[in-house]
Amino acid sequence: MIRDALRRGLTVLLFIQIAGCSVSAADEPLAVFAAGSLARPLKAALDSFSVATNIRYSLETAGSLELARRITDLGRMPDVIALADEEVFVKLLMPVPVEWYARFARNRVVLAVSPRSAAGGSLTRDNWARTIATAGLVIGRADPDLDPAGYRALMVAQLAEQSYGVSGISSYLLSSASARHVRPKSADLIALLEVGELDAAFIYESSARAAGLSFILLGDRVDLSADSLAEAYQAASVTIAGQRRGDSVVVHATPIRYGISVPRDAAKQAEAMTFVRWLFSPDGLRILRSEYLDAMSDPVAVGDNAPALR
Repeated sequence: MIRDALRRGLTVLLFIQIAGCSVSAADEPLAVFAAGSLARPLKAALDSFSVATNIRYSLETAGSLELARRITDLGRMPDVIALADEEVFVKLLMPVPVEWYARFARNRVVLAVSPRSAAGGSLTRDNWARTIATAGLVIGRADPDLDPAGYRALMVAQLAEQSYGVSGISSYLLSSASARHVRPKSADLIALLEVGELDAAFIYESSARAAGLSFILLGDRVDLSADSLAEAYQAASVTIAGQRRGDSVVVHATPIRYGISVPRDAAKQAEAMTFVRWLFSPDGLRILRSEYLDAMSDPVAVGDNAPALR
């Protein structure tokens, strides 16, 4: 009798524990990882989505490479991951833990100028390539091992040297920026521009527009925006840290395309796909564009087992 009672008690306790875990999991918000340059547009989209569906969310932002390593190295699995370079999915996350991604937005690199810098204010589209390597300007960039904007800044410098016949831009960027002027993600450079700690910085056009900063358009041959110049962009490359300590990966320049996915083992698959499809709806695209992101009208699914996007 006592043994049966204990067995029944343990069974009830186990049931309560399992039920409690299920309720706890159900109560967790939709976990979203997003590149720093997507913080504003995705937060605006998630806020509207949450109101419409009553689905709560948490948003964690960092450089795209850093986010990928939080998954592969730390085992932290989001429900949705949106990155500033689709190649990060290909090189670091596919086919496991991500089987597919959707290419959904474009961008370009610009040279944003501090409103407090007289020297930065002298930069123009015609003279920037010659000036930044010779005028002693303080130029900010993101960390290429953590954020695609970091290696894209170095690629832009290489392409500018080739296009404009100006040497020294790449070496200047590599040698002149102190540790405090190389930030984990390009979005962090905006505050430094606003207070005048930087004269200028290589960031994305969407980020510069959202912050209300003046910026210089670098031209299609240099700014990584044009599909028609994809082959020409390949001439620029940067070596970055690989997946394992001591490894390295060579990344070649490509047109800037953003990607978003739901990992295969995401805890909230259904809710995550509901959000992705809502993001590609007219309401979702309108919100992304209102935050200056060049969202594509027709996102493209890449990879195996890709679901319908609409």
